[in-house]
This record gives sequence, structure tokens and C-alpha cells, in this order.
Amino acid sequence: MDVQIDHNPDESKLKSIGVFDWPIWSKEESEFPWNYNTREICYIIDGTAEVTASDGTKYSFGKGDLVTFASGFSCTWKVLKSIRKYYFLE
Repeated sequence: MDVQIDHNPDESKLKSIGVFDWPIWSKEESEFPWNYNTREICYIIDGTAEVTASDGTKYSFGKGDLVTFASGFSCTWKVLKSIRKYYFLE
């Protein structure tokens, strides 16, 4: 699966994978292409976004979601409401 979304994971899970020690990335409302060269896990602090895969599949996520993007995944990001996320690259 290219994108896995865990809606509102419990805090013990977030702590066990070290989410709160990861760097933070933020982006204003915008649309841009993106390619994942490595697997990325992110936890959405604020905002909402939608990514559209090259095959047209859409994934929506927002505040409180833990999202994993597979290495090699290509998409277009559409930030619907300014977003902030913790992220970890594998």
C-alpha cells in the first residue's frame, strides 16, 4: 500500500515510536508534486491535506492522523488548510 492512514492513534503508540522527538515541517495552503525516495512516517499536528497518486487515488488526512508514505510513491500534495507535521524518514 502506498499510503497508510491511522486516524487518531493513541498517545502510547505515538510515544513508543518517538513521534514527539521528530523534526517538524510546515506548509501553507498550496499544491505541488512530490516523490518519496524513502519511506516517510508523519504525524499531523495541525491542518488538512489531500494527496493524489499518479493513478488518481486520493488520500485525505488531517490533525491527529499518523500517515505513512511508501518509498517510491509519487503524488500531488494539496494543502487545504496550513499544515504542520512531525516527520521521520527511513
